[in-house]
Amino acid sequence: MFLKRSQLYRKGIELSGAGHYRQAFSCMKNYLAEEPNDAEAWNDAGAILFSLCRYQESIAYFERAGALKFDHGELYSNLARAYLADGKSGMVVEMFEVLHEKGVLSDEIVRGTVESFVRFGDKVNAMEAAVRAQEFCPKSKKLKTLIKKMKSKRAKIAFFCGADGPTFLEDILEFADKRFEIRFFDGETFEQMYELMKWSDISWFEWCTNLAVKASNWPKVCKNIIRLHRYEAYIECPRQINWCNIDHLITVGNECVNEMLEKQVPGIGELTHIVEIPNGIDISKYDIENKPKGKNLAFVGKLKMVKNPMLLLQCMHQLCSIDPEYKLYIAGYVSDEEAFVGQYFEHMIKEFGLEGSVFIDGWQSDMNSWFADKDYIVCTSVIESQGMGVLEGMACGLKPVVHNFPGAAKTFSRKYLFNTADDFCIHVLSDNHNPIDYQDFVEYKYSLKLQLMRVNGLLMSVERTVPDIGVGSDVLPAFSGGVFNETELLNC
Repeated sequence: MFLKRSQLYRKGIELSGAGHYRQAFSCMKNYLAEEPNDAEAWNDAGAILFSLCRYQESIAYFERAGALKFDHGELYSNLARAYLADGKSGMVVEMFEVLHEKGVLSDEIVRGTVESFVRFGDKVNAMEAAVRAQEFCPKSKKLKTLIKKMKSKRAKIAFFCGADGPTFLEDILEFADKRFEIRFFDGETFEQMYELMKWSDISWFEWCTNLAVKASNWPKVCKNIIRLHRYEAYIECPRQINWCNIDHLITVGNECVNEMLEKQVPGIGELTHIVEIPNGIDISKYDIENKPKGKNLAFVGKLKMVKNPMLLLQCMHQLCSIDPEYKLYIAGYVSDEEAFVGQYFEHMIKEFGLEGSVFIDGWQSDMNSWFADKDYIVCTSVIESQGMGVLEGMACGLKPVVHNFPGAAKTFSRKYLFNTADDFCIHVLSDNHNPIDYQDFVEYKYSLKLQLMRVNGLLMSVERTVPDIGVGSDVLPAFSGGVFNETELLNC
């Protein structure tokens, strides 16, 4: 019986090599009926089906080989080619990592994936496929050339930041730079700013402040996007914006900030398109320490009135009166413009007898390390746009204890909120402590990947309204024309 099966298999391989695929598959099918656990034979039969252009069937055979633990690079390469032939380009992109690990992420597969998206007019995923491939082949000159040419066919984006800084923009800049031709305004005059707007197809104004005000009141030369965080909704700038010249307003999602914005500019939703995109947290940058629950509390931010340091000390006084072993560590400093807060803070620490319980550690460059010996992340603010310090702490597994400021219930779960110092103590002293849950909450609701996808979606929707923008087949010859060494991507 074993001899018969072996003859069937060898005959199938022989016929396949001679190009007699129908007879070859018949042999392999009969062989697999008797040896259904031969993973390599499932792969070989799938390859024969591929040669017969029976792509969906070949995929099923390759997937069966994988289920039987046939872990060869040949299988993954075969499966990727079958997916491409069957129009499942997205599945191939998802395979790039394993293809790279197995040493079979070839030019043929990358080029075929990009071409497949371009063929169907899907320039977004064509670019995403090329960018994803570049993660594994960063030195490939051919791939860099392809991406450069694809960028040249896309919208040009200028970013303007102003005095508030690019802290919340850095991830977006890095993301956009891989997909678009971008420039960041570093000029000194409004004239230089306007020239950069003329160069761009899309101008992005981070913070709804002076630069956005100025730009909105010039003759419109490009598509304009403003991103508003929080405090801008409480100052006069939104009233000074010519919203008819603003195509999209991005808010981070705090409903109470949005309500204030509506009071500032009644009917703003009819003047411009408002889209909610929270700031994203890169979970991969944060570690959860495997340790028993301790008694160290963390607080992140400048000690200024909006952070409500008065309530913070009231809460710590109450907590330490119950258990003096609890400690509060502050990653921040006293705001220069509110030095009186620092005086009050120092005064009340002495009055409450908290000298050995409250410590100001100053600004931290490595929050992951600073959070390592902490157990709780505290917020006593009267208002926050999103509370990034709290979310970073949660990403490290710290239990959030958040004052119920306006909008906090939507940003966080109500189960993490407190109203009074007594409520605060109940939260801290509770045995309910689940670090994985806190990190999962951040990943589910505020993952950086999710927010960047939303940004990309917005940029794409704006790009579609820009005339003469589009990635066509003319970008591909530089990548696929002529003879290209299949190992160039692999050995870069």
